[in-house]
Amino acid sequence: MKAHDGMYIDGAWRPAAGTGTITVLNPADERPVGDVPAGDAQDIDAAVRAARRALPSWSATPPAERAALIGALRDRLVARKDEIAETVTAELGSPLAFSEAVHAGVPILVSGSYAELAATHAFEERVGNSTVYLEPIGVVGAITPWNYPLHQIVNKVAPALAAGCTVVLKPAEDTPLTAQLFAEVAHEAGIPAGVFNLVTGLGPVAGQALAEHEGVDLVSFTGSTAVGKRIGATAGAAVKRVALELGGKSANVILPSADLAKAVNVGVANVMSNSGQTCSAWTRMLVHTAQYDEAVELAAEAAAKYGPRIGPVVNAKQQARVRGYIEKGVEEGARIVAGGPESPQEQGYYVQPTVFADVTPEMAIAQEEIFGPVVSLIRYEDEDDALRIANGTVYGLAGAVWAADDAEAIAFARRMDTGQVDINGGSFNPLAPFGGYKQSGVGRELGAHGLAEYLQTKSLQF
Repeated sequence: MKAHDGMYIDGAWRPAAGTGTITVLNPADERPVGDVPAGDAQDIDAAVRAARRALPSWSATPPAERAALIGALRDRLVARKDEIAETVTAELGSPLAFSEAVHAGVPILVSGSYAELAATHAFEERVGNSTVYLEPIGVVGAITPWNYPLHQIVNKVAPALAAGCTVVLKPAEDTPLTAQLFAEVAHEAGIPAGVFNLVTGLGPVAGQALAEHEGVDLVSFTGSTAVGKRIGATAGAAVKRVALELGGKSANVILPSADLAKAVNVGVANVMSNSGQTCSAWTRMLVHTAQYDEAVELAAEAAAKYGPRIGPVVNAKQQARVRGYIEKGVEEGARIVAGGPESPQEQGYYVQPTVFADVTPEMAIAQEEIFGPVVSLIRYEDEDDALRIANGTVYGLAGAVWAADDAEAIAFARRMDTGQVDINGGSFNPLAPFGGYKQSGVGRELGAHGLAEYLQTKSLQF
């Protein structure tokens, strides 16, 4: 798609208040693919004011009508699926097949689920002599990351619209073209003026202005834990609601009874997906000491099959960060059995699919989020040891457990301090709540639990 040189505010594209621009690069070849305006506090203010003007009418719109419009949005995503995939590939570097299946395909599922929820959710109930109403919280400031640019937008905008909220979106500066395409889709779907608004810009400028704006009732942010803490502090000072989906260091626990080859191969594939740029990736593979050496060999073989076909990471800064962690792992005594810090090719922000053995739980590569195609294999002595290691980080976003039968895996998973666990390779469920324990965030996305983040409760007694 051709980049817009303005902001989508109050149902139309309008010139930006400032004169700065952001050049979007293709991570695969480092070439420019478009320029978008770098919005400032004036642009954010205009967008928030438009959202506030639209709020009374939109919040009073019957849920069935809101559902129909979200359904129309979903249909437009289907119609432009190929263009969405091509846009994500151009600005994120994701292989086209992955962009088609995941970056374009999953938001279609999620938007469809919210079209149905908006029509069927119980927004009021009778409790004793009270009627309890679930009402929209108001204007939502949505700040989204670059790793799943459309998925993260839909995760926030669709439930907010279903709840009756209006939205101002500030997307990541690395992937703003996908956000502009979504604004086109929302316009084509007939979303009323001011209900959805888009301001592109830098996080410390436009993002901060959105989080701090007094006209925003809830800030929904997905990104790093460090930034999430700052947003939480800002919102707390204003007694403003937040939904924070932050970092992860998820454990892939392979119990002795599991099919080791399957668990290792699926585990490596999970981390290599999206070039490792997934907050919920199972980056710590925990294996019983009796099976550890075999698991190391299997993981090395699995990673070697990927090579550059996994795609680059998003930018030069991220490439340097991931390579720095690989070097740090070697310094700390871990052993590289696949990949390494050297760039696999001269052009593009590529990182080798890397597997570490001899990783101990206290190492940086076992404690800190790398956000790249790096797997750390950690040995454990028994289930209690495995649980201690699995729960031994500040994060608690996701994880996996493998065993001979589901009951054994479920029993272990119930003791994990994490928000979502896949049992023996359980598949993605767009209706299941997604979110973390501890420093992995506050609140949930997807399904009815995601819708609840955008609602507030009122009771009338009679």
